[in-house]
Amino acid sequence: MPQSNSIYGGQAVIEGVMFAGKHVNVTAVRRKNEEIVFYEVPRTTMKWLKPLKKIPLVRGVVGILESSAKGSQHLNFSVEAYAEDELEEEKANGTAPAPVEKPKKSGLSLTAIFGIAVAGIISFVIGKAVFTLVPAMVEQLLFGQAFENIILHNLIEGLIKIIFLLIYLYAISLTPIVKRLFQYHGAEHKVISAYEAGMELTIKNVQRFNTLHYRCGSSFIVFSVLVGIVVYSFFTWDSMWERIYLRLLLLPVVLGVSYEVLRFTNSLREVPVLRYLGYPGLWLQKLTTKEPTDDQVAVSIASFNRMREIDRQVEQSQAS
Repeated sequence: MPQSNSIYGGQAVIEGVMFAGKHVNVTAVRRKNEEIVFYEVPRTTMKWLKPLKKIPLVRGVVGILESSAKGSQHLNFSVEAYAEDELEEEKANGTAPAPVEKPKKSGLSLTAIFGIAVAGIISFVIGKAVFTLVPAMVEQLLFGQAFENIILHNLIEGLIKIIFLLIYLYAISLTPIVKRLFQYHGAEHKVISAYEAGMELTIKNVQRFNTLHYRCGSSFIVFSVLVGIVVYSFFTWDSMWERIYLRLLLLPVVLGVSYEVLRFTNSLREVPVLRYLGYPGLWLQKLTTKEPTDDQVAVSIASFNRMREIDRQVEQSQAS
């Protein structure tokens, strides 16, 4: 497979992988009958968002919210497929509840898709706000009166965030469904790495690559903590409520700067010494990715190939 200048990303979903192409986002999910099914959504961006995606700092916030919205649609598809398989298994075992008649679904309506997208954005914002505020409150309660050095307060706050994050990720990784999700996350990274290396996407070739990747959202989480320590150090507060207010006000700034840092470290990953700037994110990925099975890699390859196929069809159509 020839190398390309195209930069692809994706995410793991329940029993599958989503890849974002230039013209389409494609999710492949393996059902319990071993069939691989696809969910394909054309990539569209509102006209008023396009100029914002070219502005440094602003483009990061826009991109993150857009990814949360679109990613939630694909996650919802995988959850529905998984739930249907579980129900079928219960029926086969005679343990399912009495069926309730409902119209056969022909796909998500535009209203449903919009609702899921909005829910994805809200979930991301609330989750990020909680992850930002709780460590600040804990640090304030424990050390608020112990000393006045703002930088030291921020360092301790950042340490508390990292500890909370590691405990949370480790705890959920022990559950079977999340462990498999993290395996699919590893499969997604392996396919992207194999493609970027110009390798033919076979299971054998893909499995040779590492589950870690510089451009991962897990790396973004680490950078947001580190960037937050720096950004918050430029501001002082006199009470816990003022501290919380500043954290919420500065959250878009932290997200925007973190996105730029992630892009910068990714551009330096082939530069000796400087490539180590991306290592904190790679270390966190040791928790959020697991070695995938061959079957999981096959699903990831199927998703990527389908995305590339549709991209080519769209481009050929536009050229003719």
